[in-house]
Amino acid sequence: MLKVEHIGIAVKSLADSVPLFEKLLNTPCYKTEDIASEGVSTAFFRQGDTKIELLEAAQESSPIAKFLAKRGEGVHHIAFEVADIKAEMARLQSEGFELLNTEPKPGADNKLVCFLHPKGTAGILVELTQERL
Repeated sequence: MLKVEHIGIAVKSLADSVPLFEKLLNTPCYKTEDIASEGVSTAFFRQGDTKIELLEAAQESSPIAKFLAKRGEGVHHIAFEVADIKAEMARLQSEGFELLNTEPKPGADNKLVCFLHPKGTAGILVELTQERL
């Protein structure tokens, strides 16, 4: 794992949360994106080498909607940049971690992504990310 790529924060409303985080971080949102396959809308902020990703449910059945209903707003996941996502997935699986997807899938911000089940990572949803070529 090369670095923390971003921290994902579930929010009820991007319209309310983007201005709040612009003030908090003293930096503008540099990108918004809808990920239809995940039923989520995102907004990104850059803080040094790390990004903050705000996630709003775009569908009632999305994982973010379920997270918000169960836990409310807050930290949803931490993402780590990797050099070779398939190799890192194989390594982690051989170490006993449960992958939530067996193949990398397209994610926000031009990334390939894979999530690890939080039951094996101290309750934290971990995302692996690699820049799409």
